Formats: sequence, structure tokens, C-alpha cells
Amino acid sequence: MTATALLEVGQTAPEFRLRGPGGQFVSLSEYRGKKHVVVVFFPLAFSPTCSHQLPDIQKEMRRFETLDAVVLGISVDSHYANEAFARSLGLSFPLLSDFDHATSQAWGMLLPQYRYSARGIFVVDKQGRLAYRDVAPTPADIPGNAGVIAALERLA
Repeated sequence: MTATALLEVGQTAPEFRLRGPGGQFVSLSEYRGKKHVVVVFFPLAFSPTCSHQLPDIQKEMRRFETLDAVVLGISVDSHYANEAFARSLGLSFPLLSDFDHATSQAWGMLLPQYRYSARGIFVVDKQGRLAYRDVAPTPADIPGNAGVIAALERLA
């Protein structure tokens, strides 16, 4: 499915520093030792499936926050497109731009034949290790939130 191998649970999550809302940079390491991070890869802003997936994640935000986690969405779209997409969906979590595809590649999520990422959701613990992953078999499939919540509960 991807050009690089998927990350395995227990591995250290690859660092990223990506542009988010307002062009501000967000990095994974800024949460190390402070919060668990739910990293959501989605193929493209304004696509029909993504327009269903991200609001489902938004519905669980209170639960994620209770479990001491933040959510970061990542796509290959520009930060301008992601900001408009988040606004149109009423999302409270940032969508980050992997415009050069480096983060998608490092996480094993890049679909090189399409030049966008696969759809997947990861939990990174406070020490920066991967605690959970669920990668959809096709971009049309949507990973559920139940596994993410269970992983965060195990970390609590």
C-alpha cells in the first residue's frame, strides 16, 4: 500500500513540524511529556469521506481531552485549504499541512501512486511512542474511534 513501512506499536513516532491554522508551526515534540497525541491522517480536504471522518472525531473531543490527549489532523493539502476545511466542518482541533509529503512518508502513510496519504489514526503516548494504530485498507474506509479511546484508557 505504501512506499515506506508502516510504523509498529512501540516504535518512537517520527517527529514532524507542520504548518497549521494561521500558518503557525505545530510539532509533535511540543506535546512530549505533556499530552498523548491522536494523529489523524486523512487524504484530502473537502473530499466526501474526509468530510464524514473528521466530524466523527470532533464528536469525541471531550472524551479525548478527558483522557489527556490532543488531536492533530494531517493531510497533504496546504495549510490554507486545511484551515478553510476545518472552519467549514466546525472542528476545534488543528489540521496540519504535509505539503511536501515528508511526514506521510516517514509515518508509512504516503500512497505514492495518488500523491496523498492513506487514511489512518495513531495514538502517540506522552513519551513519544506509538501506542495504537489503525490504518484503513482503502482511502474510502474510515477507522473508528473506539480503538483510539481504548488505547487512551490503557495509557491513563
